[in-house]
Amino acid sequence: MAQFNYKAVDKNGKAKKGTIDAADREKAQEKLKSEGLAVTELKDAGEAKASFSLGKKKVKSRDLSILCKQMVSILNAGVTVITALDMLSEQMDNKTLKNALIEAKIYVEKGGTLSDAMRLNPDIFPPIMINMVSAGEASGSMETSFDRLSTHFEKDDALKGKIKGALTYPIVVMIVAVLVIIVVMIAVIPNFVEMFADMGTQLPLATRMMMAGSDFILHKWFILLPIIIAIVVGLKFFFATPTGKLLSAKVSINAPIFSDLVIKSNASRFSRTLSTLMGAGIPMLDAIEQVAKMMDNVIFREGLMNTKTQVAKGLPLSKPLKDMDVFPTMLVQMVKIGEETGNIEDMMEKVADLYDREVDLATESLTQAMEPLTMVLMAGIVGMIVAAVYGPILSMYEGIDNM
Repeated sequence: MAQFNYKAVDKNGKAKKGTIDAADREKAQEKLKSEGLAVTELKDAGEAKASFSLGKKKVKSRDLSILCKQMVSILNAGVTVITALDMLSEQMDNKTLKNALIEAKIYVEKGGTLSDAMRLNPDIFPPIMINMVSAGEASGSMETSFDRLSTHFEKDDALKGKIKGALTYPIVVMIVAVLVIIVVMIAVIPNFVEMFADMGTQLPLATRMMMAGSDFILHKWFILLPIIIAIVVGLKFFFATPTGKLLSAKVSINAPIFSDLVIKSNASRFSRTLSTLMGAGIPMLDAIEQVAKMMDNVIFREGLMNTKTQVAKGLPLSKPLKDMDVFPTMLVQMVKIGEETGNIEDMMEKVADLYDREVDLATESLTQAMEPLTMVLMAGIVGMIVAAVYGPILSMYEGIDNM
C-alpha cells in the first residue's frame, strides 16, 4: 500500500486535504471519488517528502503584489476569473505560485469560489488575501480588493526590505570580526608560539589564552564544530518554544538600539493591515484577529488578540491598544480621533504612512549608531590581539635594556 497526499473539494464546495492509503494512484482517485470528493491534486507521499527536502521557492510579498496588480488589470478588462488564473499561471516564473494558481483555476472551474480555492494553500496565500478576496466576491468588487492588496503587499515588502537592510550591516561586521579572529589564530599566533617558548618567562594571561585558543582551533576544530552546530540548533529550537518566543519579543522591544525600529515597524504593519481590511468591509473584530496573526512578535500578537476580546465586550479600540503599552502614544491618539470622527480606516492609512517615514528615520539612526560601535568593536579586537602578541616581546626588550 502506498500513501498519497490529496487536495479535494466536497459536495458543498469546501476544500479538503489529507492523506489516503491505496494500491496506486488510480485506486486513490476512485476511493476519494466514492467519498464524494472532487480531486484537485494527488501526489505520492514519498514524492512530496523528496520535493520538500529540496525546498519550495518561497512566495514573497513582492510576488503577491505583482500578482494582485496583474489581476486588477485583467479583471478590469472584463476577463473572467478562470481565464485570468489561466493567463497568470502561464506567465508566472515562481513555480510554487504557478502551481497554486493552476490548482485554484481547477477549483473555480468545478464551481468553487476563488477565496475558497486560495484556502487550499494557506502557506502561499496569507489570511489577509483570502479574506479580502472573499469580501470582494461578496460585494462584487474584486478589482478593488486586488488593488488594495497590491498596495498592501508592496508596502509590506518595502517595510521588510528596510528592516533587513538595517540589520545586514551589523551582522556582516560581526561575521568579518569572527573571520579575522579565526585567521589570526590560525595564521599569525602559531608563528609566535615557538619564540614565546624560547623566552622561558611567565607569559601574560591574555597571551596564554590566545595561544591556547590557537592550539584548540588548529588541532581540535573537530570538537568545536559539533559544539557550534549544537548551540545553533539548540537556540533555534528554544526560540521556537513559547518561552523562547516571549524572550525574543521582550529583548527586541527593549534593546537600546533596535527597539525603536521594532516598535515603529510593528506600528506601521498594524495600521496598514487594519486599514486595508476594514476598508474592504471586513468587520473590526475579524480585522483585528487577522492583524494579530500577521504579527511576528508574540507580545504584539497576544496583545492584539486580547484587544479583540476587549473590543468585543464594548470597549473602544484605543483603550486596549493603550493598555498594551507597546504601541507609540501617537498611534493610540490617532486611533481615538478616528473613532470620534467615525473614519478609522482613513486614519489608520495616514498613521501607516506616518510610521513608514518613521521607519526610514529609525533605519538611518540605527545605521548611524552601528557604524561607530562596530568600529570600536573591531578596534578592540585588534587591540587585544596586538597586546597579547607584542606585550611579551616588549617586556623581553625592556629586560634586555635593563641588563
